[in-house]
Amino acid sequence: MTVLGIHHGHDSSAAIVKDGAILADVQEERFSRVKHGASLPLKSIAYCLKEAGLNSINDVDYISFSNQSNTEEIESVFGLKNESGGLKKTIKKMLYTIMRKEVYISNMKLPIYYPDYIVRDKSKCINNHHHLSHAASAYFTRKSAEKCLIFTIDGAGDKFCTAIWMGEGSKIELLKSYYRDASIGWAYSIVTEALHWIHGDGEGKTMGLAPYGDPSKCSDELDKYFPVFKGDELVTPSSLGQDYCWNEGGSYQFHFDEAKEVEKLVEKYGREHVAARAQKLLEEVVINLVSGWVKKTGIKRVVFAGGVMLNVKLNQRIWNNRNEIGIIEQHVFPNPGDSGLAIGAALLQYYKHHDFKGNEIKNLYGGPAYSNEEIEAMLKVRKLKYHYTDNPSKVAAELLAKNQIVAWFQGRMECGPRALGNRSILMSPLKPENKDVINKWVKFREGFRPFCPSLTYEKKDVYLKDNRDEFFMITSFDVTDEKREAIPAVVHVDGTVRPQMVQKETNPRYWELINEFGNLTGEYIVLNSSFNVMGEPIINHPKEAIKCFFDSGLDAIFLGNYYLIKSEH
Repeated sequence: MTVLGIHHGHDSSAAIVKDGAILADVQEERFSRVKHGASLPLKSIAYCLKEAGLNSINDVDYISFSNQSNTEEIESVFGLKNESGGLKKTIKKMLYTIMRKEVYISNMKLPIYYPDYIVRDKSKCINNHHHLSHAASAYFTRKSAEKCLIFTIDGAGDKFCTAIWMGEGSKIELLKSYYRDASIGWAYSIVTEALHWIHGDGEGKTMGLAPYGDPSKCSDELDKYFPVFKGDELVTPSSLGQDYCWNEGGSYQFHFDEAKEVEKLVEKYGREHVAARAQKLLEEVVINLVSGWVKKTGIKRVVFAGGVMLNVKLNQRIWNNRNEIGIIEQHVFPNPGDSGLAIGAALLQYYKHHDFKGNEIKNLYGGPAYSNEEIEAMLKVRKLKYHYTDNPSKVAAELLAKNQIVAWFQGRMECGPRALGNRSILMSPLKPENKDVINKWVKFREGFRPFCPSLTYEKKDVYLKDNRDEFFMITSFDVTDEKREAIPAVVHVDGTVRPQMVQKETNPRYWELINEFGNLTGEYIVLNSSFNVMGEPIINHPKEAIKCFFDSGLDAIFLGNYYLIKSEH
């Protein structure tokens, strides 16, 4: 069975699953170059079909959508319009025409230079709840099918903000849902907006700023925006008003007037202290919610999805308090935001027809790859001086050991928001000033923002306290006392790192680079940041990589087996 999953909205994406295997998973922003782009993922769909070796969308068994109702674009492109009962739409168009003083409004239809996506058998098209798609992304990517609790926590989707589910076998059952009365995500994002960062994008900045502050130095005036749980019951709802939306160049930004109130708290108490209190409240709310449901049900295995679960400090707090909470398993889907909805929808539909016995996700390399021949052709046409090497890992490691900044473009692009060694910017973690150098000269972003490390899996206990396997940078851990001073460029002010443990069998070329750097320096760990500059999506295509190389302070770039040194140009 082949299932195409489609998410149309914030972080539009497409994914394709065949016989339970994920063949492709990609965000439309990587093609459109609009960060968090909300356009219909036409290019992502085309890529998924190509990767699955299919000539037509009608070759798939099911098309699984991540929302309960279809947008007008989906109805038009896939031929799902229901012409009956269309009087309301007709009147609406007539009124719009009169107000705009236009002669007519064109009906929506895809131009002929796009592939034909009209679905002949409409029964193939399945709509799913937004939060159920989130739940499926987490549940159907875990090691086992043992009974577990699933928590989906985000801003909002299909009138859910927070939901608790039970998963067992191939079934996911809703236990409880909340809308705006318990929007944990919206509460945190109001603070993000008050700090003048984009709601739905800048929450990672709020999290990164929080360790610089003291939550006790911000009053409890902030607390009313966060819900309060006691046991499994909501005892105090969120205090939120109307939500608003703004389309900025194809990407939706959300807004609450309460952000103006929080902005006054920022002016009164300071940015870092407000961020610290918001982080503390977030952690306490979620831990109370999780522990309450664990105690009520007796289920000790928990899995998570939804944009809030991108908060790695929250995930660490849950892990560090696992004994008090009473859990024996914590699984966070590594692409928990809305860009992970497409794969959730695809897996959900697949396991409606098949037994689920565990399907541990091994990697997130679901995007396009480019051959050496394609790469060299692009270098030639740009008349650039380049070199070929049989061992790019060794050459790159030598440059890193000399404290050079290296762009690393290899294999299939990662899906989700983290660079995991295929579209990465790398530097030595050994000098504390390297964090400031990359923030200022390469990423062009705020100086307080930390960088993550990639380390060989074999050395995880050398660098990380009380750790568990973490291959996707979705949980932070405390650094061991003996290594905190050795790798200052990747250790945050609170003594934590958000690591990627790299296994040789998963990404041999990247593992060899880190291992070679360790052989040269004694530290089997490198600084790893996503290959992009602030405000842009992660690099997809070699031409974008070359442009970023010359538009930033990078010293060298490796594209497959080819590399360029900027000092030679």
